[in-house]
Amino acid sequence: MTTKKMKPVDWAKRPIQKYAVFSGRAPRSEFWWYCLLVFLASIVAMIVESAAGLSPILYPYGPLTILILLATFIPSLAVQVRRLHDRNRSGLWLLAFYVPYIGFIATMPGASGLTGGGPDMGLAAMAGLLSLVVLGIGIALLVFFILPGTPGDNRYGPNPLGNTASTATV
Repeated sequence: MTTKKMKPVDWAKRPIQKYAVFSGRAPRSEFWWYCLLVFLASIVAMIVESAAGLSPILYPYGPLTILILLATFIPSLAVQVRRLHDRNRSGLWLLAFYVPYIGFIATMPGASGLTGGGPDMGLAAMAGLLSLVVLGIGIALLVFFILPGTPGDNRYGPNPLGNTASTATV
């Protein structure tokens, strides 16, 4: 299948077909069409959950939405790594985002199980600091995901679009 004649549906399916492939590169088309597919599937699942009266398990996510997110977790992570590779960046950028993000979630008020006596100011300060780290790295990742890939080959492989010119059009 040549990348020049691929339709949006083909791009969106490609990360599922490359389920746990973390090597190589992913052009913007593959990444963003896949993101749209997962987003729309999650919205449909939320609508079905609401119509069926299913209670959220992990607010605001119900059982169908959680199933979709779990089923797409590995391909989502893989396409993010390949997208960073297309920008000639290491997948460790994701680790630099997700570790503080998990720490932020863990230090959210109520996450520690503390009751009474007011909020733990140390946890609140840690959550504030981690939120800034997550925001900063998240913005950097978004910029990397938006910008075109490096033209030609890079250390992660050949250009996924098969050309040596700039990838600004895809």
